[in-house]
This record gives sequence, C-alpha cells and structure tokens, in this order.
Amino acid sequence: MLGTNFLPVTKQEMEAQGINQPDFVYVIGDAYVDHPSFGHAIISRVLQAHGYSVGIISQPDWKKEESIAVFGRPRLAFLVSGGNMDSMVNHYFVSKKRRPTDAYTPGGEAGKRPDRAVTVYGNLIRRRYKDVPIIIGGIEASLRRMAHYDYWSDSFKRSVLLDSQADLLSYGMGEKSVVEIAEALDNGIAVRDITFVRGTVYRTKDVSGIYDGVVLPSYDEMKAEPRKYANSFQTQYNNTDPFNGKILVEPYPNGVYVVQNPPQPPLSTLEMDDIYDLPYMRAYHPSYEERGGVPAISEIKFSLTSNRGCFGGCNFCALTFHQGRIVQTRSHESLIREAKEMIRESDFKGYIHDVGGPTANFRHPSCQKQMTQGVCKNRQCLFPEPCPNLEADHSDYLSLLRKLRALPGVKKVFIRSGIRFDYLMADPDDTFFRELVEQHISGQLKVAPEHIADAVLEKLGKPKKEVYERFVRKYHKLNEQLGKQQFLVPYLMSSHPGSTLKEAIALAEYLRDLGYMPEQVQDFYPTPSTVSTVMYYTGIDPRCGKPVYVCRSPHEKAMQRALIQYRNPNNYELVKEALLKGGREDLIGFDQKCLIKPRKTAAQPTDGRRGAGMAKQTQKTQNQKTADTGNRKKKTIRNVHKKKGQK
Repeated sequence: MLGTNFLPVTKQEMEAQGINQPDFVYVIGDAYVDHPSFGHAIISRVLQAHGYSVGIISQPDWKKEESIAVFGRPRLAFLVSGGNMDSMVNHYFVSKKRRPTDAYTPGGEAGKRPDRAVTVYGNLIRRRYKDVPIIIGGIEASLRRMAHYDYWSDSFKRSVLLDSQADLLSYGMGEKSVVEIAEALDNGIAVRDITFVRGTVYRTKDVSGIYDGVVLPSYDEMKAEPRKYANSFQTQYNNTDPFNGKILVEPYPNGVYVVQNPPQPPLSTLEMDDIYDLPYMRAYHPSYEERGGVPAISEIKFSLTSNRGCFGGCNFCALTFHQGRIVQTRSHESLIREAKEMIRESDFKGYIHDVGGPTANFRHPSCQKQMTQGVCKNRQCLFPEPCPNLEADHSDYLSLLRKLRALPGVKKVFIRSGIRFDYLMADPDDTFFRELVEQHISGQLKVAPEHIADAVLEKLGKPKKEVYERFVRKYHKLNEQLGKQQFLVPYLMSSHPGSTLKEAIALAEYLRDLGYMPEQVQDFYPTPSTVSTVMYYTGIDPRCGKPVYVCRSPHEKAMQRALIQYRNPNNYELVKEALLKGGREDLIGFDQKCLIKPRKTAAQPTDGRRGAGMAKQTQKTQNQKTADTGNRKKKTIRNVHKKKGQK
C-alpha cells in the first residue's frame, strides 16, 4: 500500500505532521528509503502502525553532537541501526581495501557513515543524552550481539551492546520485539527492567532470577583460549530456535553479564502480510533527488520479498543467526497486491525482477515438526544429504509465479534470488524446474556450488559435487527439450577454511574441463557470527571440535584466487608458483590438460635491426594474444557447462 507522507527527517517536517516531540528518534547509517526492503522503513512503519511517532536521522555527522539533536530529546528512546549492510562490509573489500562507492548513500558517495556505525552512533547519543534509552538493532548489531571475532582489526571483541553504551539490543528482524519494548517504555517501565522481551539482549549484574539459562565461557576465557570461543559459538548456534532456544549468559569482567533471551517466534503469514501492507512510499526521500537518488533502490524497486528465513544452513552465511532457519512466507494475495502497486508506477517496464528472499525456492518450513518442536539442534535439513523428513515441494511457489505472470502489464517474472539446487533436485516433481527454465531466466541462471572439492564443500555446508553435476545435466537437458540456449553461471569461492592449494588446483582443473573461466571470484570474507568465521579465527570446526586448515596468508589467498582465473595472463606467475608449491608441475606444459604453458626467455638481439624486428614481432604476437583473449571472453559464457551438460 502506498503512503501519503514520508516520515519526518527535519524538525520542520515533524511539526508539519503535527508532532511536537517524537516518541522515537531513529538514527540510521543508510539514506532514508521508505521501502519494505529496508529495515529502517519496516521498523518505523510498524511503530507508526501501533500509534508511535518516529523521526528519522539519516547518516548524521558523527563528529558533531548536534547532528543527532535534530528532533531534540525523544519521548521514549533512540533507535540505532548501522544500515541494511554491516558498515564494515559496506566499507571494505575482503582485502581490507576501501570500497569507492556506497549504494545506500545518495549519489553512491562513500564515507557518509563511520566504521562500526552502531558503536559510533551509540556513543555519540550517549554523550549528548546521558539518560535516554538507546535500543540498537539491524544486522550489524544482531551479528555482534555476543563476543565475536572481528576480521578487520583481527581481534576478539566484546558484545556491541557494551561498546555502544546501549541499553537494549534487538536481534533478528525485530518487528515484534520493538513493539514490546515500545509498550513497556510507554507504560513507564525503566529500560533497565526490560529483561523479559524475546529477541533482545541486555546487560546486568544480577543473574539470580534467570532459570534454565546456559552460562557460556567468559569473555576473558574465550579471548585467551580460542577453542572456548568455538565451543561457545556452537552453543549459540544450537540456541537460535524460538521453540527450544535457551537463555544464554555471557560473563564479563567486573561482574557484568550480557544476557540473550530466546528468539521471537516466527511471523505468521498474516503478520508478515500486515507488515508488507503498511503505507510505504516505496521510494527514497525526495531531498536526495538533486544528488542523484539512492542507487540501492534500483535493485529492489521492482522485486518482491516472498519469504524470510533459510534452512539451507550454509556455514559462511549469517542467516541462521539473523533470520533463523524457519521459513516464513507472505500470502499470494499480499504479493499480488504489492505487484499491482508496482505495475502502476510510471517507470515499470513490465518486468518483475525477482520473487524471492534468502533462498527463492523456499516457500514453507522444511518439515511441519519445526512449527511445534523447532529445528533440530544437531542436524541440518539439507546437509550433508536431505533429511528424510524434508518436504521438497515447489507447488506453492509455482502457483504464485503463475498468478504473477498472468497480471495485466507483466511481461516477465524473473527469479534472481539464490536457487538452492540440491532442494530443487530433491523434489520428485520437475514441473517447477521445467517452468523455471522456460519462464523465469533471462539468458543465464546464477547458482552457487561454491567449490567442487568435497573436502571443502563439507566445510562450506554445501552438497557434494555429484549433486551439482546432476543438477547441471538436468538443467541442460531441459533447455534442450524446450529449445532454449540458457547458460549456468556458477558462483565460486576461494580460500574458504579447508581449502589448501591441492583443492584450489582441483577446482582449476574442473574449470579447465568445463571450458569456463569466471570473471568474478569471491574470496572468503570472515564476517561475524558464521560457522566459517569461527573456523577462520580458531582453526577449529565448531561442529565437531576438530582442527581445520585455514588459508590466512594474503599471498596464498592470491594464489588460490588466481588458480580459478588461471587463463588471465596477469595471474601467470601466481598460478605457476601455486602449481610448483602444490607439486603439480605436470600442469605446466603444452598438453591440453595443462593449465599454463612454459614461458620462453627471449633471445638477446645481435644487432639493432634484429632487435627492432624482434620488438615488432613481439608486439604483433602480443596483439594477436590480446585479440584471442577477447574472442575467448566472448565465447566463455556460451560455453559454460557445455561439456558437463552433454554428459
């Protein structure tokens, strides 16, 4: 539903809306975009729907206290979020080099939010307002709610609740917990006494009233002994479920405890519909227009959020900690209402860009037991193989897509969220697979096998290579049957824990046999609150307590990355070094199985004429190589998986 007003971002706008003092002031690290793909829009509209007024302070100047005094003192509390992305991921490549742009800032300008925005904003507010409650939330706070490893400083950090000087932390998506907090504050309950709200973390010096809680290793113990952090993390991972999760207590020096309450229960379909039916303007604030708008909205403006949560359980992903493993969905009716609103927008061209979520083809919990007993603590739904209780069924998603395709004004409905191919293969009915190929791909389908060495896939929490290859064969068979020429683009990851040069070379050989060199490769990025990050920091697999190989050397990381793109001439020396170190000199030569050819040392010229002639011939050869490389790049995407598809 389209709204009639943006929430106020200035005192003048606040007064024009008849608000003398806002109940909440929401400080955010992003530009203000009133669209349900932005967390700050959802939280503020939910509060508004419950009768609370909210003023938005977007990207304040963190060097000036007056920048967070735009509306004065809020009646109830400050809310703080770093933004839709973790501020450190937003700012830095995995190499720790600074990103040049920020898609969540007007004009894409970088540098408009501080590093560790939640901590900086919290301290800024506390300096100005000593006793106003501060509630932090969003993905940055959610994933740092307990002690954690910080990749950017290569250090072990305390809970962000302590470092930000906040009173409460709302983790997860936060709609239910923020309303409960608001009602408690509105009823005169002191923020220090709000210790009963699910989905929150608080600090205290008195844990005598906590029953049936689990005491984690202390911060000092974990900092001194990384294995204890691995054990603590696994306990936390096993308590991310609202049905069987326990209260977790993390001790700190000076008698301080950080206490995590169990998660909020999953949203019902009706509750989720209500949230997405709120009166969003579905646009960025008009004050940003003269600076070129907010780039991030272009990716989501004509996309539909169909679900939340993910039972995929990839080890490098933080979704288990943030949205949980129980899938929550919107109704067809709600999604169709939003689609009709999109169709009426002047710049809609007939294409719905995506209908999905964390995993597009999850439209219900993996099994019905989850809705009464919660997810299994020591078993994944899809890994290492699909659980016997898994309900692999795409019929509801297929029905939804057919309804959206039939809407007047819609030319095409694409699926660009991740497709979990092992779940797709577990469905005995291939009707959805067929219609995916026929109706919902724009020339190429992006999937994420991540690697092909089973030893690495096990650490990634991904299915074995054989599952991916079965998927590839079926995909190509369906394309052939339907007369399509659509290709697969595999996402691959280098340097993940468990990957040695041996596995990296095996991946290069696989790509050689495939006839494909990816243009983009993702180095493993150790972000807070993932199983893989714990492996990276501790050298221990928290699931089993066993040691795991970790590639930490920047030079070895460069070699593993170069192997995936071994055809790139700029990577020659790194690839050669990797092959020599890996004992695979057999892959340097002129045989078709070799990855690179030996480089000859040019003969010295005997006179000036010969030297000039050689230089001219060298330049000619180089020009030809450049042309050949360009032609190969043009052919690359056409050849993706061609050999595998023919098997």
